[in-house]
Amino acid sequence: MNKRIKLLAEQAGFSVRQNDSEVYTSKLEHLPITEDIEKFAQLIVRECNAAVLSVPCYYKDYRSQIEEAVINDCGRAVLEHFGVEE
Repeated sequence: MNKRIKLLAEQAGFSVRQNDSEVYTSKLEHLPITEDIEKFAQLIVRECNAAVLSVPCYYKDYRSQIEEAVINDCGRAVLEHFGVEE
């Protein structure tokens, strides 16, 4: 599991055992939810990426190409920061 996602799971109140990196609910520690929480986090990251990429370009000249490039770079940065593949 991505280190950033693990950290966010801990901050959200989940239990994370350091020896096996499994994520558990805070009350039922015998029920691992590692795959579920990782998938949930990836879906959120993909939604953030989609939101960044949906920002409209307001100009119709050369500046729109620059805006589009910056928006694409920002979207990729969100994915890379959380270690999520496109």
